[in-house]
This record gives sequence, C-alpha cells and structure tokens, in this order.
Amino acid sequence: MYEPIRTKSVHSTMAGTPSDFPHRSREEELDIQLAGHLSALLAVTDELRALAPSAGLDAAAERLAQQVARLRGGPAPVRAPGSGADDAVSLHRRAHALAGRALVVAASRADTAAAILAAQQMDVHAAALEPRELASH
Repeated sequence: MYEPIRTKSVHSTMAGTPSDFPHRSREEELDIQLAGHLSALLAVTDELRALAPSAGLDAAAERLAQQVARLRGGPAPVRAPGSGADDAVSLHRRAHALAGRALVVAASRADTAAAILAAQQMDVHAAALEPRELASH
C-alpha cells in the first residue's frame, strides 16, 4: 500500500552529523524561559512604577533586573520608562500571572533565589488586587 522511502532524509544530511548544530540542555532552556518571564515581569513593574512610584516597586524592579542579568549571564537588561498607558488593576493582574509563570519555571529549575522573588511578587500583586476585587463584588 505504501511505497518505501528510497532517498535519504534531507533533515539528516542538511546539518551533516548531529554535532554540527547547537543543542541546549534542559537547564539552559529553563534559564532562557525563566529570564523571559522575569523580563516581562520587570517591564510590567516598570509600567506600575510609572503609574504610582514607590520604593517597594523600585526595589522589586532592581531585584528582577539582577536576576535577569544573572540568568542571561550578562549585563542588566535594557529598560524602557513605563508609559502609564494601562490601569493599575490590569497591570497587577498581568504581573501576578507572570510571577506565577516564573515561579513554576524556577521551581522546576530548582532556582531558589528566583522562586522566592517570584513568590514574593505574586504576594505583592495579589495584595494590591485584593481590596479592589472585594470592592467590585
């Protein structure tokens, strides 16, 4: 019913031997993913800082930038000033979700420092949402 394949696969011959193209380990992939989640959380934190500056948000942004730099093995991430375009409630919701994603990846990677930071940020943003969520019901 099916005709057998008579030619070599293009995928196996394009790169030659399997060692000709880079492979990343699971840990490297998790580092990249965690750095991405923390970078996104940093961007949202900067947006919140533009809306309502506070020493707590400044400290959180600095700690997030340090973790991203550590995970990427380089200088601190490039940061843009927040535009203040979104409202605080939606930003806190987004930050809470991003911190949760970062926590999951940090836990699977066994990165205690990043996991603690992500859990703290989840608590901060949940607390910021709590009074508003209760008032709206």
